[in-house]
Amino acid sequence: MLRNGLEPWHLLIVAIVVIVLFGSKKLPDTARSLGRSMRILKSEAKALKGEGGSGAAPGEQTRSTAPADAG
Repeated sequence: MLRNGLEPWHLLIVAIVVIVLFGSKKLPDTARSLGRSMRILKSEAKALKGEGGSGAAPGEQTRSTAPADAG
């Protein structure tokens, strides 16, 4: 069945299905928005990587070290 993974004719069939589903007029807009989304995803991933030294996992709240009220 899938000896070599995707072959060129598989990609051709996928391209034809995409053109039929979206139409040739919407494809440039779709590709543009997909590229924009990928750019945003990359920048967010870089920002998370830069914050990696903080020690807290994303979404994890840090606890304050203020003394508790004794009375």
